[in-house]
Amino acid sequence: MASQGQVYFFILACSLCLVSSQNHRVNLSVYYESLCPYCADFIVNHLVKIFQTDLINIVNFRLVPWGNTQIQSNNTWTCQHGVDECELDVREACAINAWPRVETHFKFIYCVERLHLMNRHDEWRSCFGATGLDPKPIRDCYYNGLGYQLEQAYAEETANLNPRHRFVPWVVVNNFPLQEDFQNFIGYICRAYRGYKIPNACKSNSFEINLSETATSTPPVCTPLEIRT
Repeated sequence: MASQGQVYFFILACSLCLVSSQNHRVNLSVYYESLCPYCADFIVNHLVKIFQTDLINIVNFRLVPWGNTQIQSNNTWTCQHGVDECELDVREACAINAWPRVETHFKFIYCVERLHLMNRHDEWRSCFGATGLDPKPIRDCYYNGLGYQLEQAYAEETANLNPRHRFVPWVVVNNFPLQEDFQNFIGYICRAYRGYKIPNACKSNSFEINLSETATSTPPVCTPLEIRT
């Protein structure tokens, strides 16, 4: 029979392993706007892999829905893809706030962005039924002004990026902007991870090969209005 000391040591060791794992998590931030088709594609067809693999166990994942929106002198917003985008950016910010667990709010945002890829973003309310989530927190957040406060904070965060974002989706791993190589984000996550338990997703040779390749051209992106040609 194990002694009390042995049991205590085992519990302590497990606790230290957990703390170590948490401390070594890789920070992944994605700056985007809800109706940029290339952001939608990245969310639906690329970012989702974090949840389809064990990568979510080593990542602090954040979505920042503001993108290329501009604040005018009268404090109104001009969203790159119109008023629908302004509304959906706010509602997605509300989702992030209402359901802090990333698996939950990503599920809702994924649904909305998937509809957008099918040119059906006006059906976004159907995502409550599809995900089983309560619409009330989002409705309250949108109409009581909280959503706009959240967006103002995201606007400030986006404006303070260094270097400044040049397009969306703009992906940052541990404060390092991936710039044109953002589709290779999994390789950068695996390289940045310093924990002891390597995720299975990072054991794939394909990520190592991809990481060794330099992006030679910019994938399809949405650039800010002021630098569009």
